[in-house]
Amino acid sequence: MFGLLFFILFAPGVSELLCTSSDLEMSYTFCDSTAHAFMFNLTPCSTMNKPVWKAALTWIPRSDIHFLKIVFDVWYDGAKALLWKELLCSGADDEYSVCGTLKGETLVATFDIKGSRIQFPKGNYSIILQGFSDDSENNMLICLNFTMIVKQDAF
Repeated sequence: MFGLLFFILFAPGVSELLCTSSDLEMSYTFCDSTAHAFMFNLTPCSTMNKPVWKAALTWIPRSDIHFLKIVFDVWYDGAKALLWKELLCSGADDEYSVCGTLKGETLVATFDIKGSRIQFPKGNYSIILQGFSDDSENNMLICLNFTMIVKQDAF
């Protein structure tokens, strides 16, 4: 028995479609100018009556992940809607599987995104996700620019 491991090398500015359905369209690009060994999947592709999205991530980081701070910057129809920061890895008693991944290792993770229980109004969302290897947010490990188009109101 053998497994097929699939990596996609993305160039900056090239948009990758995550999913499309009658009520939602999601895609992403990388913020920096370096190709990435990265794959991200999201199911179901819907904002209607779905309390949780299931996400799958395959990534080969370009540096060790001992410290990881994630910053989400969300814009809705051109207006800033949310800034959220979360420390995922601190180097001590870390609970996430991404913590401790070494440069060049293949990281494979699945996780739930519970924010989908929010009723998203119809419109265009821009979500910048940045991962930093320091608390001062100077050393960026990864940066993704997600575009989410909600095609109809849930209510």
